[in-house]
Amino acid sequence: MRVIRKYANRRLYDTEQSRYVTLEDLRGLILEEQPFRVEDAKSGEDLTRTILLSIIIEQEQADGESEVFSNDLLEQLIRVYAMSQPLPLARYLEQGTRLMMEQQQRMQDQWQQAMRHSPMELMRELAEENMRFWQQTINQGQQQQRKDDEE
Repeated sequence: MRVIRKYANRRLYDTEQSRYVTLEDLRGLILEEQPFRVEDAKSGEDLTRTILLSIIIEQEQADGESEVFSNDLLEQLIRVYAMSQPLPLARYLEQGTRLMMEQQQRMQDQWQQAMRHSPMELMRELAEENMRFWQQTINQGQQQQRKDDEE
């Protein structure tokens, strides 16, 4: 597992690549599904969760059109923390998000397959098939001509 050290000056250092990284770099690791752990450079305390939350905050602020957490949702989450016995929300959210992402991937796969069978794609496939046929025919004709010339 890749270790990222967080220094007092709030800089993040990737020990594997021996260079300083940004939250955007760590976001890239997440998208590439590369596991990492962020630890305090002095104490070794695990700061991964805090950094992940920072990445989410940065993402939420970066693009107002694609926000995931509405004000109402954030207020409800704060209320969950205030409950005497908080709901087991983490597992529910993890499973729900995983299911949503799997369904999204399945939809994208089905869309790509449907696009492969569009009229334009069918025409492209036919054109390629025709090109292969004529190239083979021409090659065979040239080979036969060489044989005839040799005889």
